[in-house]
Amino acid sequence: MSSVGLMFVGAVLFVNGLLFLGKVDAKSAGVFNLFVGGLQTAIPFYLISHAKTPDEILLASGIFLFGFTYLYVGISNLAGHQPLGLGWYSAWVAIMACAFGVTNIVKFSDPTIGLLWLQWSVLWGLFFLVLGLGIERLTALAGWATLILSFTTCTIPGFLLLLGEWEGVHTWLVLAVIAATIAVLLPIGLRTVRPAAVERRSETEVAVSVG
Repeated sequence: MSSVGLMFVGAVLFVNGLLFLGKVDAKSAGVFNLFVGGLQTAIPFYLISHAKTPDEILLASGIFLFGFTYLYVGISNLAGHQPLGLGWYSAWVAIMACAFGVTNIVKFSDPTIGLLWLQWSVLWGLFFLVLGLGIERLTALAGWATLILSFTTCTIPGFLLLLGEWEGVHTWLVLAVIAATIAVLLPIGLRTVRPAAVERRSETEVAVSVG
């Protein structure tokens, strides 16, 4: 992925994370999504048109997953559309991002980039749960995950690529960052699960008492 494009994906994920957390309104976030969506659509078109091998086309094609997502978000937010379609599209993106992650690890022997793709797969999976299935209690978890991954998987790697320093990043460091991310997000996730469990228990108790 283009280093410049990756860095700006971090910017739009940062804005979208704030949108999930209610700190940014949908229309202002939508405008920026259109900017980055346009960039992440133009970049793969250019790369594919200049590609000389099937592998170059393969690697460039994954960028469309981001570009079309942000165009979808931008248009939907500005038009006031319901997010159901975007949520189900996110499920497909999550599957494809997982495929790109495995491909980078197995086919191209590039575990650091592969691990980034696998994290994006989890993130898009969260989008599917919140927007596609309507599990609103996961909104805060999705927001914080988006904020954190905007830096750890996009902004910082993109800037390191611009500096020419990404090749010096070892797989163990990426794994350590993933572990730290899980440690930060786990308490948030548990707080969202407990109220649901309490609610189900209360419903069961009411049903038993009525029965």
